[in-house]
Amino acid sequence: MTTNPAERLVDLLDLERIEENIFRGRSPQERLQRVFGGQVAGQALVAAGRTTDGDRPVHSLHAYFLRPGRPGVPIVYQVERVRDGRSFTTRRVVAVQQGRTIFNLTASFHLPEPGFHHQLPMPEVPGPEKLPKLADELREHLGTLPEAMERMARRLAFDIRYVERLRWTPEEVRGAEPRSAVWMRAVGPLGDDPLVHTCALTYASDMMLLDAVRVPIEPLWGPRGFDMASLDHAMWFHRPFRADEWFLYQQESPVAGGARGLARGQIYDRDGNLLVSVMQEGLFRPLS
Repeated sequence: MTTNPAERLVDLLDLERIEENIFRGRSPQERLQRVFGGQVAGQALVAAGRTTDGDRPVHSLHAYFLRPGRPGVPIVYQVERVRDGRSFTTRRVVAVQQGRTIFNLTASFHLPEPGFHHQLPMPEVPGPEKLPKLADELREHLGTLPEAMERMARRLAFDIRYVERLRWTPEEVRGAEPRSAVWMRAVGPLGDDPLVHTCALTYASDMMLLDAVRVPIEPLWGPRGFDMASLDHAMWFHRPFRADEWFLYQQESPVAGGARGLARGQIYDRDGNLLVSVMQEGLFRPLS
């Protein structure tokens, strides 16, 4: 039995092949209302990647969260081999749980080829070594962590460090720009399979992107006033990377309204290279 959270993440992404294009993924039994969306997205991308030759890294994915998944119930991933071209490979994945479709994803893989390069610069922020771990920052404010938070901190597969100190009062929140940024990396080695690193970062990309929508509304780690759910998720992968090395996840929300909020993120490595771009829309319904 694995005890390291990073090893558990790798194990979670290691799907069982049932047939040529059908895979089954575990869904841990946890005290959550729904399966974490990043888990489903990461597992679906593993399924897609395992039906390719492996010489074409994924360059983009587009996904929709259709129904909440049930924790503790296996998820079956059905892969459609849409296209195998000279330069691009396309896969469509449908995630099914208890006979119902809960998620679908389309992923495109591109054979590396030469081309020109440019990017906007990474924002200037303190390095992760100068910032407190998320659990330490929570303990500093709360004194002791509630049991649920303590359990989460022990099981978290990523070291998370907010670039700005967390806001805890309505006065601190009021007038804040809808932006957030964190340094992240897996808490242990993830091996050398590039697909595992891509899928692990896909998992992590859903952990807090919608934070940017909430920043002007309520403290991120205080009592939540909204029922939140991811609606869709898109990613573009620009360069190779390792998810067990530090990356900066810069997030902002350009608009929110009609019970929906849009967030976009850019993920950079320590050298300022833009690795991944992310977009997500979430549902925000006030709790009654």
